[in-house]
Amino acid sequence: MQQQPAERPAAPQRARGKGRLVTKQLAGRTRLAELYQEGCGKIRLPDTFDSSLEAILINSSGGLTGGDRLEWSLRAGPGTDVTVTTQANEKIYKASADTALLKSEIEAGEGSRVAWLPQESILFDRASLTRELHVDLAETAEFLAVEAVILGRTAMGESAENGFFRDRWRVRRAGRLIHAEEVRMEGQIARLGEQPSVLSGKVAFATVFYSGPQCEAFLPRLQPLLQDGYAGASLWKDKLIIRAAASHGFALRKILVPVISLLRKDANVPKVWNI
Repeated sequence: MQQQPAERPAAPQRARGKGRLVTKQLAGRTRLAELYQEGCGKIRLPDTFDSSLEAILINSSGGLTGGDRLEWSLRAGPGTDVTVTTQANEKIYKASADTALLKSEIEAGEGSRVAWLPQESILFDRASLTRELHVDLAETAEFLAVEAVILGRTAMGESAENGFFRDRWRVRRAGRLIHAEEVRMEGQIARLGEQPSVLSGKVAFATVFYSGPQCEAFLPRLQPLLQDGYAGASLWKDKLIIRAAASHGFALRKILVPVISLLRKDANVPKVWNI
């Protein structure tokens, strides 16, 4: 009697998503040149009332957990003005195995302006996330980026006691590396965050990065915006970096919103940021 092969357990269902956006300049306005969507990665383009283009990234799976993969790609053509944000906070749920990957790649052409403004990623207890940001800037491109994290859904009284978070940035201008950083929190991340050299007990934190022609002019105008919060700014060569931390997400936004507005030459944050 022929022996039947043993049935393999069904593999967990994983979310996969990709989105790619390419822009061009046409008649003095930023226009869509290419749009690609795959899986749970969706992109929407709301109407704007100036020459710029705004893109809203959507993860239709509703969040990420271990083994999920979401990739975004933006190529801003020469002379274009693009703002990219997300529809909502990216929720990173408990992972039974593996880690979620959130990867973003940005290319900014000559004379372009790119604002990368995703809303905060919320890490639930025992979440596992690797986040990567790779940026290639032309010599005359202007770039603003904000990446923020909240450890636990604090508004619901929840905390992220344990988990894994890795954040990797690589920013190049004209092929040369101008910024690189690595953040890694693993294991008892709440206890790690209590250390004065890490977050001093804060659970919401963000990095703001700007590289463009107005770095030196922006620095003295930023300092009054940061003096009442757990935040600071530094300038080195052609980049400006702001680090901020707060006791909860709303307090962090009270720091970030005026900073973003200033670095966007007093333009408002995207409407989807409004609470």
